[in-house]
Amino acid sequence: MGEKKLKVAALDTPYAKEQYKNFQKQQRQLVFKRRRLTALFLIAAFIFIIMGVQLFGEHQHLSELKAIQAKTEAESVKLDQQVSTLKQDVALLQDDDYVAKLARSRYYYSKEGELVFVLPDEDKTPQKTSSDEVVKSETAE
Repeated sequence: MGEKKLKVAALDTPYAKEQYKNFQKQQRQLVFKRRRLTALFLIAAFIFIIMGVQLFGEHQHLSELKAIQAKTEAESVKLDQQVSTLKQDVALLQDDDYVAKLARSRYYYSKEGELVFVLPDEDKTPQKTSSDEVVKSETAE
């Protein structure tokens, strides 16, 4: 098939040439505007992507820090309980009667003329002895 032939003839007048130049100028400006908008869009998209990646990284870091904080707080509570228990033990160890009772139950010390009987706990196996054994003592008369 053949090419289409234009049925409109181009005018070779100065006005037509001026209009054609204006049309070409408008087309160049339109292309320039499109390229500029595309470049601005790409720059904005790049900036948003960078910010999104940084935001995601900061969110991950914050999550890790919160986990560490929770772990540290739990450890702090546990240590506070241990300190409280140790303070109670120190207060008890300052009592001479308690120290004597503790020495009798753990190390089987006895007073002169005293017999110490160690009875195993009912809920424990007979092979194991605990630090809180029940000690029955009887003084010989």
